[in-house]
Amino acid sequence: MKPQEINKRGTRHKKLSTGRRGGFALIGNRVFRSVSPLVVTLPHFLRSLASRNYRLYFAGQCTSLVGNWMTSTAAAWLAYSLTGSPFIVGLVGFANQIPVFILAPFAGVWIDHLDSLRLVRVTQVLAMLQSAALAVFALTGHMTATVLIVLCFLQGLVNAVDWPARQTLTFRLADENAPLENVIALNSITFNLARLVGPAVAGFVIAGVGPGGCFAVDAASYLAVLAALRAVRLQPAASRARGARPLAEFRDGVRYAWRNPRIRRVLLMIPVIGLAGFGHSILAPVFAGEVFHGGPRTLGFLLAATGAGALVTGVFLGSRESAEGLERLPVVGAVIGGAGLCLLALPAGEGVGLLCFAAAGMGGVLVMVASNTLLQSLVEDEKRGRVLGLMTMGQSFFPIGSLLVGALAEGVGPRLAILACGVVCLIAALLFSGSEAGPKSGALTPRGGRSPGTPGGWLPLPNPPLPTGSGPQPR
Repeated sequence: MKPQEINKRGTRHKKLSTGRRGGFALIGNRVFRSVSPLVVTLPHFLRSLASRNYRLYFAGQCTSLVGNWMTSTAAAWLAYSLTGSPFIVGLVGFANQIPVFILAPFAGVWIDHLDSLRLVRVTQVLAMLQSAALAVFALTGHMTATVLIVLCFLQGLVNAVDWPARQTLTFRLADENAPLENVIALNSITFNLARLVGPAVAGFVIAGVGPGGCFAVDAASYLAVLAALRAVRLQPAASRARGARPLAEFRDGVRYAWRNPRIRRVLLMIPVIGLAGFGHSILAPVFAGEVFHGGPRTLGFLLAATGAGALVTGVFLGSRESAEGLERLPVVGAVIGGAGLCLLALPAGEGVGLLCFAAAGMGGVLVMVASNTLLQSLVEDEKRGRVLGLMTMGQSFFPIGSLLVGALAEGVGPRLAILACGVVCLIAALLFSGSEAGPKSGALTPRGGRSPGTPGGWLPLPNPPLPTGSGPQPR
């Protein structure tokens, strides 16, 4: 019999082998054992941390996403400092997102037939290599706008597979200790906490060391998420027969989404907000430099304010006990975000600007997280990758917005450009508020073999209805 030991929670578990699974898995399990005793005292909105697998994933995210937001901030600042052009800042965002926009729906067909955990491990290694390349070019003084755009495009190719694969993995991480809606909300909290911390830290690193330091920290931070993913243990994904024609499978997924009015409504709302709802993130370097007459620290504070607003939204969603009224939250988010963008267009100081960035971050995340949770609960498991690929494509309307907002800001100025973004969001809220789809009573119908109130299922529903700007998506 293998030796056993008693952990601080009073349960027995086997000692880990130091053999082939030693490296990353051992590190991840040490994190698990160190965090384990804290679970019993966690507040309700952190209840999913009672799950070992999700706790490991969460720990890796907390470290890695800070580095990822540092890279996002440094790339935007580097693009602006190299060229002085708002259009080039938008072009960098475009290069990073356009591969996701084009390829993510087709990647969803592939993801439906693969193990999402293994696939995410591979994509994270590739992303780490891309960040390392950014660091090398920046620290050696060989960075140009062209090199920056090319490397951001390569990251976009990785993200086209990584983002929908991670959304699929989120569903698998949910279990009896980690309800799906709380897992998604905590992913948002992690992402936006990193958005709060990462840009602020990046501002000081850029001022002291330069953008290359941010890229180097990001490359190293991927080791944390890789260690966590290596230690996560899930049941093997159900194997599905590969269709003879991938394009036919893709069309089948699109047809399925379009014929479901509740799924269709969400998928139509997401691209509108992706197009206009994150104009503040696109133009953040311009507002920091030209409007508020600051530098990298001002940029860090503006993006951190966005993260603060988004973090408040994540805590709110994670604390919800009922899904009642959840389908209305995307419309509420569009109103909040649109109002923040419109107020940002007024001639005011940096303090008001910080509040507007916070409101815009709050509204954008409310739309995206509420929509993600609703889709995850409605879609059938065998079509999950394809529908989430369509959702990712909708979120990736951001690159088109990057170009349009950047070009508009160069032509009429940043304040009028941001006003246009806010008006689009408010019009979208008005249109979608009058297009309630589905029945007015009843409950969400969970998919993938789970039912309301069962372990790992969605919320018990008394009434019916609910995943990175130019920044990253949650890993």
